Amino acid sequence: MRSSSPAPGRSLWNFHSRKRQDMLFCLGLLLPAIVLCVAFILIPIVDSVAMSFTSYKIANLTKNRPGDWNDFANYTRLWKAGKLQSAIGITGRFVLWTVGLTFVVSMALALILNTDPRGARFLRSVMMIPWVIPTVIAGLLWAWIYANPYGLVQYLVNVFSGGRVTDFGMLNGKGTALWGVIIAGLWKQVPLMTLLLLAGMQSVPDDILEAAKIDGAGYFTRLIHILIPYMRSVIAVSVSMCIIENFKQYPLFATLTNGGPVGATTTLAVLSYDEAFVNNNYGSGAAVTTVWLLVMIVVVLIFNLIFKRERK
Repeated sequence: MRSSSPAPGRSLWNFHSRKRQDMLFCLGLLLPAIVLCVAFILIPIVDSVAMSFTSYKIANLTKNRPGDWNDFANYTRLWKAGKLQSAIGITGRFVLWTVGLTFVVSMALALILNTDPRGARFLRSVMMIPWVIPTVIAGLLWAWIYANPYGLVQYLVNVFSGGRVTDFGMLNGKGTALWGVIIAGLWKQVPLMTLLLLAGMQSVPDDILEAAKIDGAGYFTRLIHILIPYMRSVIAVSVSMCIIENFKQYPLFATLTNGGPVGATTTLAVLSYDEAFVNNNYGSGAAVTTVWLLVMIVVVLIFNLIFKRERK
């Protein structure tokens, strides 16, 4: 007996109904995350941007009074004082050197671990200790290492200089303070990027590497033309995470230099804190935060555009 097929209109209605149900189910799963993102990320960002165009100080906060609209007065004052461009330059140098050195050191360590040396599992476990330690604790640890005159760095400088240099303060000099924070940042961030890059290396098919080796391709040829192209997505994610992490880096600066000496390590994060909670000018602090957010977004977008262009 021949079965009757459902009417086209009814079949179409059922298809759309099932699709609509799936969409509602997905929306229901995403709704808590959307609400949290809007409540704790989007609304504070919009409120901070709006506050940056007002004169909002401690009196406004204590009396629950809205700030007075002053257009771009906070931005122009910071720019004329030279604070904004100085903080942008210091932040740029810190991010550039930290991200670049972190990638180079992490890639070298990942290449070594990828050869599966003796004790590789133990090394992978031990090297995660710096990343697991809270950033504030890591900053205090490096403050003791840099301490003058009883720190480890001072002792090593004294030994290698034959006792000629007895007063070396890594965090006291304008030319060395930022490098002190960079070194501490490397110690903290290299382990995670190393493991991410190592995971990307181990996902490369062994038969392709063996075929290239049989064809006479050397180690660096295989690295440049096979390993790195296969790792592009991992490299993009790892470097993007590192850029964002270092743009918002504040605990290391707070525990090591607090923006000194003489503003040599005053990044956008430090300047934002100082303007808001030291000078009690929340509108000015919000202005620095707005610039900070815009610069970070632009840098990450430029990196992703360059990376995609090179990939094509």
